[in-house]
Amino acid sequence: MTEAQWTLKLAYLYPDQMNIYGDRGNIIALQQRCAWRGIALEIESVDVGSRVDWSSCDLAFFGGGQDSGQALIAEDFLREQREPLTQAIETGLVMLAICGGYQLLGHYFLTHTGERLPGAGILDVHTVGGKKRLIGNIVVETTRQQIPTCREERLQLVGFENHSGRTYHGAGVTSLGRVIVGYGDNGEDGRAGAMYRNVIGCYLHGSLLPKNPQLADHLLLLALQRRYGTSAVLPALDDRLELQAQDTMVQRLRG
Repeated sequence: MTEAQWTLKLAYLYPDQMNIYGDRGNIIALQQRCAWRGIALEIESVDVGSRVDWSSCDLAFFGGGQDSGQALIAEDFLREQREPLTQAIETGLVMLAICGGYQLLGHYFLTHTGERLPGAGILDVHTVGGKKRLIGNIVVETTRQQIPTCREERLQLVGFENHSGRTYHGAGVTSLGRVIVGYGDNGEDGRAGAMYRNVIGCYLHGSLLPKNPQLADHLLLLALQRRYGTSAVLPALDDRLELQAQDTMVQRLRG
């Protein structure tokens, strides 16, 4: 089967409420990188009250939102989507979750007023609210061990973070990478992002995937291999301009 015959399906969770700081750009980047390769990417919006056949999905995206937007969808997410989404993740569903979506995949969010808000418990993380927001551009160094499609041994991802929640990792996740510039998940231990099976959660807005085509292709390759087998290969693209922009941003922030 050639890539022109390939089709992938992406579930976009709560696009109206969970779309902040350019998060929708991640969907656009995945669409375009598929289109350049002749891969059809079908997108299904998961809204409040939606019934989803998660077994038919290859990819999922869960963006960030204002606290008010997150509150609107949290109950529906836990009631309607948690159980079938968990089952899909355990069988290889590929997922990227940013900020509020990342927090909702964890065990709980303890607000700065002491209220404990439940999460899905899919990722072994928990979040504690702080009074100071962690804001600014961020550089995260990851490795080929975390992102196997990376040509370099080490890869520096760029993004933008804006969160008051401090997320702490348990033993059931591995870190996406270490903070080079910025705060990361909690501003304390140098960790940024959590990974479990084919799920990545992090605080990198900006949006993340257009700035880091290596990560976008990592997700697409995992999705292709989930649907078509491990022999599926993602055709290379000419990313010279994207990589030049990425490197310029890294050097500017580090220098």
